Amino acid sequence: MSTPPNTPGLVVLAVDDEKDGMDLMVERLEANRYVRRVIPAFDATEALRQLGGDDQELTARRNAGKPIVDAVFSDLKMPGLTGMEMAKVLAGFKPSPVLVFITGHGEGNDAVEAFDLGAVDFIPKPCDQGRMDRAVQRVISKLRGDGLVGEAPQVASEPADDEVIPVELAGNTKLIPRSSVRWVEAQGDYARLFTTEGSHLVRIPLAQLEERWEKAGFVRIHRSYLVPINLITELQLGGNGYHVVIGDEERKLPVSRRHTRELKDRIVRRGGL
Repeated sequence: MSTPPNTPGLVVLAVDDEKDGMDLMVERLEANRYVRRVIPAFDATEALRQLGGDDQELTARRNAGKPIVDAVFSDLKMPGLTGMEMAKVLAGFKPSPVLVFITGHGEGNDAVEAFDLGAVDFIPKPCDQGRMDRAVQRVISKLRGDGLVGEAPQVASEPADDEVIPVELAGNTKLIPRSSVRWVEAQGDYARLFTTEGSHLVRIPLAQLEERWEKAGFVRIHRSYLVPINLITELQLGGNGYHVVIGDEERKLPVSRRHTRELKDRIVRRGGL
């Protein structure tokens, strides 16, 4: 019997062509108290068929203009239609489900492309329960941010969403938390993320990160720089114009004239430095 569509809790589609991977994913998802229903699919084609099928609950959600499922947790590498190709189809759904990918060794390039498609997390295989729970929290935060509060359980006690950025390092995928980024510098069609541990080049334009991270407090100060406003400790006026000082590093970054007024307004709105 299908559960009524307005019952609290997430409805999740789990996609993996390997039985062991699927069993573990379903087990981890069902163990999370905010997940109400898990729908398994053993390849991407079956997953899309499930979304377009005659399941009573999914049909009701589709007719109500809601995401057919709240989230899709999927393996990246699958025979036939890959997880990446499925993600491109899902991106056309309005509204589209939140994407979380399960990644294996050597799938860094795919993970970076998946980030471009809006994936909110990348879970390395095999995933433990804590890692899965953090991914579910990112799904909930994304649903709230998109205004789909009717589909998102209330989790007031959970930590705030901290998006991760996949970075390719020597054939491995390293996940960089957004909260560790001190500033971002444009490098052509790429961006370099500066963290407390070093810097990482990602295949994402600065303008895309600006739009995606605006609600997280990142502000454009220059055509080449994006910074989290909470890390700005000083706004200085010198002979060449304004500069900001970032955190304990006392790193100075230029502020362009066209961004100065907006930056000052943002600083005033947050109560000053």
